[in-house]
Amino acid sequence: MAELDPPVLKAEDPGGRTFTGAAAANRVLRELGGFWRGLGSLYLAPPVAWLEDRYYARIARRRAWW
Repeated sequence: MAELDPPVLKAEDPGGRTFTGAAAANRVLRELGGFWRGLGSLYLAPPVAWLEDRYYARIARRRAWW
């Protein structure tokens, strides 16, 4: 049996751009506003985005295990 790709979190902004994985989670946080907007905006910093993308990929690979 072929291994399937893990399910991916997806979000679309009002302009029609699609985001996946950690970028989608952070886009949703920015849309919520308030404290969440600040937390989601951290993703815009390249070192934070790199770390979040790697961590999201690790979690996604092990999602079925949990």
